[in-house]
Amino acid sequence: MPWFALERFDASFFDTAPHRHRFRMDLPVAPHTVWEGLAGRTPLSWCRGLAGGRYTSPGPHGVGTTREVTALRVLRLREEFVHWEEREEGRRHAFCVTEASLPIYRRFGEDYLVEPLAAGGTRFTWTFAYEPAPLLRRPAALTDAPGTAFLRTLIADTKRHFGAA
Repeated sequence: MPWFALERFDASFFDTAPHRHRFRMDLPVAPHTVWEGLAGRTPLSWCRGLAGGRYTSPGPHGVGTTREVTALRVLRLREEFVHWEEREEGRRHAFCVTEASLPIYRRFGEDYLVEPLAAGGTRFTWTFAYEPAPLLRRPAALTDAPGTAFLRTLIADTKRHFGAA
């Protein structure tokens, strides 16, 4: 299978990307439970549209860690973490996709922010940022509906998994 290289980027891309989707959800579980689901051995295993999420570099995990995941059974992604922070008041990590099995992105990444809520539970902010490949730039400018629909299924699966309404 051919792999297509994507351009790398720094954390500013999450605020400047041509396409950004930020979802905030309050989850009725402890922050460490959410973090384990995002950063543990089988990340995002509850998301029906994702499969085979696995780390391809040894632990402990941090900046430079790599992993692979398959989206919608056809799009394989190789990711590298560009940010990884674990502290008492919250945890955050972000990655950029370095290679994809289909040439649909020029740049793509995700940022995960896990913060404790004062009343208990967790606020999880999941940000998706991407720039389409040149051939898809115009269609993506006209409608982002298919991609947004997929992202919303990931959010719904996450809320269901952690028992949020």
